[in-house]
This record gives sequence, C-alpha cells and structure tokens, in this order.
Amino acid sequence: MLHTELAVKNERRAKISETRADRVFDIMNYVILTICLLVVAYPLYFIVIASISDPVDVNAGKVFLYPVKVTLDGYRRILDYESFFTGYRNTIMYTVVGTIVNMVLTVPAAYALSRKDLVGRNFFMMLITFTMIFSGGLIPTYLLVRDLNMLDTIWALIIPVAVSSWNLIVARTFFQQTIPDDLLEAAQLDGATNVQFFARIVMPLSMPIIAVLILFYAVNHWNSYSNALYYLRTTGKYPLQLVLRSILFENSMNDMVDDAANLAAQMRLGDLIKYGVIIASSLPLLILYPFLQRYFIQGVMIGAVKG
Repeated sequence: MLHTELAVKNERRAKISETRADRVFDIMNYVILTICLLVVAYPLYFIVIASISDPVDVNAGKVFLYPVKVTLDGYRRILDYESFFTGYRNTIMYTVVGTIVNMVLTVPAAYALSRKDLVGRNFFMMLITFTMIFSGGLIPTYLLVRDLNMLDTIWALIIPVAVSSWNLIVARTFFQQTIPDDLLEAAQLDGATNVQFFARIVMPLSMPIIAVLILFYAVNHWNSYSNALYYLRTTGKYPLQLVLRSILFENSMNDMVDDAANLAAQMRLGDLIKYGVIIASSLPLLILYPFLQRYFIQGVMIGAVKG
C-alpha cells in the first residue's frame, strides 16, 4: 500500500514538473518568435511609414513607430510616369508566361528523373547538378541569345531560365517520396500508359509541389531585372524593376542639375520616391506571402530531406 501511494505521488510530481517545463518552453518559444517577428517585420513597416513621411524627419530619426507629416508626393510622382503602368503590365506578362514555360518543362522532367526504370537517370542528374556549380558565364550566354535572334524579345527573359536545377531536384525528390512504385504497377495492370498515369494520377497527387514550384518561379520572374538589362533595348518592353530604376536615376540626375534653390526640394522628393519605389515593387509579393508562406516552407523541407 505504501509503495502504491509513493508511486502515485511520484507520478503526480512528474506531471507537475513536466507541465511547468512545458510552460517554460512555450513561453521561451513565444518570446523568441516575437523577437524574430519584430526583426523581420519592422524594416518592412519602417519603409511603409517612411514612404509617406517627411524625409527631413526620417533622416532626423523622428520616424519610428508612426509617420510624421504625412505626404503622398512620392507616390503621386511615381504614378505620373506612364512607363510605370507599362512596366507593371510587362512584368505580369513575363511572370505568367515564364512560369507556364517553367512548369511545362520542369514537372515532366522531374517525374521522369524520379522513375527508377529511366535508363541513365544518374548520368542526367549529374549533368543537371553540374550546372548548379559551373556555367558558361555572361558573355557566352549573351552571344547565344543574340545568335538565336532573341535579343529585345520576351524569350530572352524566359528561355535562358526555363528550368531551375534546384527546383528540378526538389520536384524529383517529391515524386520519389510521394508516388510509390506499387501505384504505377497497379495502373499498368489496369492498362494505363505512362502518359495516362502521369496525367491522371501523378498530377492530381502532386498539387502541393506544383504550388511550390509556381511560387518559386513566379517570385524569381517578378524580382528579375538583370536579364532585361542585358537583353532588352526597347524601353516599352522594360519590366517594372527597370522602370523603377529609371525613375530613381532620373530623379538623381535632377538633383545634380537643378539650381540651389530647388535642390532641397528635389532631394526631399527623391527620398520619397526611393521609399515609394520599394513599396510599389514589393506590394504584390507582400500581399501574397502571408497566404502562401506554408507552400514555400514545404518546398524547402522537401529539398532538405533528400537531394
């Protein structure tokens, strides 16, 4: 009887101790996550309030938690540029078309490389991995794009980045871990061809990785500007990133050529435009990220499990 009572008391103490430890652990987690949230979120918040505050107060350190002397002059100046809307339209088109091309090429290739009956798949994977480490460089790539007559066309921004080796490996890993061989054998017994199996079974089961790839590729196209800077000559074809760069450069030139009386006003407007440009280029992604973040995390974890 005594041993039973001692055992019950020890069990209760263990439960109390475990509960307290769990509470401490949870509190520490909340504290650490809150600090991480502030470190990540505050710079974004500061850019927002700085874009509508007086630059003099921003530079003086008076803007910290809320905007000071609210003004929308920077946004008005940005919207005055007709090329701003053209750049938005071009970027949306490049992102949509480029992502479609990426998906059409990446998903079937990744599935094929995940099949154990593909002859030479290790050799192909070695070649694909090799391109992640070594490349031809900028000048050979430019010469190739020029010889293919893709300069100053949309294809110069899409074809050179049609397949990402990293995304291909992530998708292949997903197929290897998610699509069992028994499922393929059962489909073949029912008379399904490889194409039918891929279209009717693999694709519906692979929507998570498809969502991940779409997000990865779309974000990459939206933020890309270097290829447009190298290959595009017509300003009407510039993506948003280059248009915003041109706006910043133009206002910087105005700062240098205006007389002393207007210099302070031009510098003030230039600072407002600088912050406004950051918000204008990041706004679509800032809106989408909270809703789609779990897909990005899932994609990163898939690639981290097995290469």
